[in-house]
Amino acid sequence: MKHLISLYDLTLEDINEIFELSEKLKRQLKEGVEHKLLKNKTLGMIFTKSSTRTRVSFEVGMYQLGGYPLFLSSNDIQLGRGETIYDTAQVLSRYLDGIMIRTFAHSDVEELATHGSIPIINGLTDLMHPCQILTDLFTIYEHKGELKGLKLAYVGDGNNIANSLLHGCAKVGMDISVASPKGYECDKNIVAEAQKDAEVSGSKIVLTEDPYVAVKDADVIYTDTWVSMGQEAEKEERIKIFMPYQVNSDLFSKAKEDAIFLHCLPAYRDYEVTSDIIDGSQSLVFDEAENRLHVQKAIMVKLMA
Repeated sequence: MKHLISLYDLTLEDINEIFELSEKLKRQLKEGVEHKLLKNKTLGMIFTKSSTRTRVSFEVGMYQLGGYPLFLSSNDIQLGRGETIYDTAQVLSRYLDGIMIRTFAHSDVEELATHGSIPIINGLTDLMHPCQILTDLFTIYEHKGELKGLKLAYVGDGNNIANSLLHGCAKVGMDISVASPKGYECDKNIVAEAQKDAEVSGSKIVLTEDPYVAVKDADVIYTDTWVSMGQEAEKEERIKIFMPYQVNSDLFSKAKEDAIFLHCLPAYRDYEVTSDIIDGSQSLVFDEAENRLHVQKAIMVKLMA
């Protein structure tokens, strides 16, 4: 691993190493064992999209690893306001040991990686969210003891979460069914990449418009907000289109009896998921949120140590 841009770039060995290190760092934190593996290292954190979990987990994680996290909002740097990404990458590479960027255009992340000389971590783009999905897979592994052969059902918008879930599940050999309304499907190029990996791992990929087909016998049900940042003007229309994709007790009952529920948060209760499901005993959303800290620490160590 040189960067973390897309899960498609990782090997299964990379993913397993991240999980092993995540498990170790989580255990050490709970036991009070210091692990200053990035002592005196500095991570620049570029945010053109605001965040709760991404900022806090990276900032706290870098601090726990003995390094220094530097928050850079769109008001703090010239990126996108006249200075090219090439120049930004060149300059920041002279100051920092790594960059995490959370932004809109996926091409911005790719350009930083191309023109800089330090590791780049994709904290989210409109196309992908690899840190979140590595966390999700780690959370599933913690609770199920395995990944290969399990079935994950994603219900809702074919967005950056769904795209990266396709990449991640195909890499580790999990079956994945994605149910999205017509016109809101996953990116075609990512579907093609996932299918290539699925041929190797044995993962089965199903794309459907029917949420009941997707969740049948699923081990994991996953959903996300219907209105992502930048889509506020479409809110009323999206609610009408996506309401049949709500994860509720009726839909959840079609999954396996011991199925777990995941959501990357923030969640809008009684829209994409009903309160009884997200607050129920089979929901792992807060374990999942906590694990962002441990998994991202492992990613930073793997790239920057």
